[in-house]
Amino acid sequence: MMASYRKSSAAVGRRLMQQMQQVRYMGGAKSFHIDTEDNTVETPFDFTEENYGRVKSILAKYPDNYKQSGIIPLLDLAQRQHGGWIPVAAMDKVAQIVGAAPSRVYEVASFYTMFNRTKVGKYFIQLCGTTPCMICGSEDIKQTITKELGIKSGQTTEDGMFTLLEVECLGACANAPMVQLNDDYYECLTPKTTVELLNACKEGKKPAMGKWGSLPMNGQVSCEGPLGKTSLTWKEAVPPKVEADRFKDGDVDPASVKDHMAY
Repeated sequence: MMASYRKSSAAVGRRLMQQMQQVRYMGGAKSFHIDTEDNTVETPFDFTEENYGRVKSILAKYPDNYKQSGIIPLLDLAQRQHGGWIPVAAMDKVAQIVGAAPSRVYEVASFYTMFNRTKVGKYFIQLCGTTPCMICGSEDIKQTITKELGIKSGQTTEDGMFTLLEVECLGACANAPMVQLNDDYYECLTPKTTVELLNACKEGKKPAMGKWGSLPMNGQVSCEGPLGKTSLTWKEAVPPKVEADRFKDGDVDPASVKDHMAY
């Protein structure tokens, strides 16, 4: 009798363990963030009619059973609509659209530093402090911003205009020191040009990007050195010369491959 009971209990235990292994428990919003006055699950958020057109365009890139692939671009769209940061209600909306558990969206939003889960200023300054920028004077740039705006890294000005955050490498080492201001790169900074940049933003006249998508503040073009452009100086690109029938018989001489490839 007792042996039969033990066998029965063991079988029930095994079934429960199997069921638990098949279920992946997902954390909710309460385990993900701390409510603030303007950021709760109940805070209303929805895409605008115009942005729903963009939502449709984004999802059209993926098969119906892979809509979750659209989480990153949809979060980016939500952040741009919401003034540069993503409330938890927007994450829930994205989860609803792609048919995912909210926690799946939370883990994406909390993993990528491009997503801001708390409010930032109109001008979000990300100051690179990694070695090349540090050697070239990023500490001076940081002190200049701190003195000019009265904020330190991780803080926002009282008027909500500027947020400063020191970050790791932004990939513009050749033009160090630099900052990313919202989407744009301002490079080759000095304390003087940094003040000029901040004043322009205060006046609503943020300098436009240069020809190659960034703006070195010392007058140079892209990554050109002090002598300007010294190579690739043709006005029109020269197309490569291709011998159309060089392998017409299907024979390839390994010894001559490098010659044919212009090595």
